[in-house]
Amino acid sequence: QVQLVESGGGLVQAGGSLRLSCAASGKNFRSYAMGWFRQAPGKEREFVGFVSWSGITTYYADSVKGRFTISRDNAANTVYLQMNSLKPEDTGVYYCAAGDQVLTYYNPVEYDYWGQGTQVTVSS
Repeated sequence: QVQLVESGGGLVQAGGSLRLSCAASGKNFRSYAMGWFRQAPGKEREFVGFVSWSGITTYYADSVKGRFTISRDNAANTVYLQMNSLKPEDTGVYYCAAGDQVLTYYNPVEYDYWGQGTQVTVSS
């Protein structure tokens, strides 16, 4: 079992930055691949970024590539999402997720554990 708690969301103006954190507790955190997803009102949950268990491999949605950076600190059991040059369309609830056997990194069903989410609102 892995418990995930996101933090760092808030209200920011367009062009600003936020850093989200996802603190994990439970066994074997460093063996899990991690993903960030987001969900805007009335829309489906969408993939944002992925980091492998080692932190070496990362993937991003095209909409955030070059602006967002995902990283992890296995010693601290924490995953981060650095978000720069934020746009109003980045608004939504951001979730982190952990998966033991993630083959399709952008597919939410591949992940076993989810946090409760943190709200990000970008004003224009």
